[in-house]
Amino acid sequence: MKTFRILVINPGSTSTKFSLFENERCLFTEDIFHDSGELLRFPTINDQLDFRLDVVRNYLGTHVPALKQVDAIVGRGGGCYAIPGGIYKIDDALIDDTRHYRGGLYHASMLGVQMAARLQKDFGGILLMQDPPVVDELCDLARVTGVKGVYRKTACHALNLKETARRHAQSLGKKYEECNLIVCHIDGGISITAHQKGRMIDGNDAGGGEGPFSPTRMGSMAVTDIIGAMKDVSQSQLKALCSQAGGFSSHFGTSSSNAVHRMVEEKDPRAVRVWNAMLYQLCKYIGSMAAVLEGKVDGIVLTGGLLRFPDVEESVRKRCGWIAPIKSYPGEFEQEALASGALRVLTGQEEALTYPGRPVWNGFPDEQ
Repeated sequence: MKTFRILVINPGSTSTKFSLFENERCLFTEDIFHDSGELLRFPTINDQLDFRLDVVRNYLGTHVPALKQVDAIVGRGGGCYAIPGGIYKIDDALIDDTRHYRGGLYHASMLGVQMAARLQKDFGGILLMQDPPVVDELCDLARVTGVKGVYRKTACHALNLKETARRHAQSLGKKYEECNLIVCHIDGGISITAHQKGRMIDGNDAGGGEGPFSPTRMGSMAVTDIIGAMKDVSQSQLKALCSQAGGFSSHFGTSSSNAVHRMVEEKDPRAVRVWNAMLYQLCKYIGSMAAVLEGKVDGIVLTGGLLRFPDVEESVRKRCGWIAPIKSYPGEFEQEALASGALRVLTGQEEALTYPGRPVWNGFPDEQ
């Protein structure tokens, strides 16, 4: 097989992660952490674009000065309209919809396709996006809310959730499409999802602030509490609480899980209380996904960076071990998933899809 060079760009709520692959082989991965205080000096997430590009360019210029050309640049997507899963060509319509977060997701992942397009000027290559956080496979009942005309959206770590689910199914000697799984991505944001026979039929809207609070997100709150406690908070500030200024950032002024867990280890009572409350909420949402799957759960699958702390898995085992066997995959497989998708396109095994420029679901016919 010809050797293809693939540059992977993956901006997250608290980091900019990028990798260089030659076919399946990863030459390097760098994950640059950004404290929430550093990012909050930018009025909007789009304003972080040049800052994050400088991080990538400075690293490549210092450590890979010979890199002049790549065959593909694949960016983690986000912010565009909800679409079916797959790998997509990055075009002007996708970039514009992402920049203006027309799908409603306001999260750092929206920088992925924008960074890829800018880096193409430096390194060439085709531009691709795969399984963005707005992949929509919700069942109809998961969409309905108590307000007419307002529907739940999906915004989660779809890329890593689906890749980890496939790997876990393989470990069971099954196909992903044969399993019912609860899959949780636990990191700067927390996604908890129900996978039924290969479809992600429900989950918290992690990008919209729904679900457990996390290092960067405020999590679910009663609307009356939001109205009462945040009447002087602007819409942009409220969006920031959903994506980068909530959770640990709000409680401690830092999104660093290492710093907060160090306080937990030192028995700081406030840190112990907030950390354990986050794990409590994580477990509560896992239980709700078990109900979605009617108790027919082949496994609870944990992935994400916070699994570096043993008490995260211990807490889930204590509260949720009765539901199904629990398996942890610390870290994540997003870089590998993005690179392998690009390689399938480069080798002709798969054709990149064209972004449709409209949501995959747009209401129930009898309500239109």
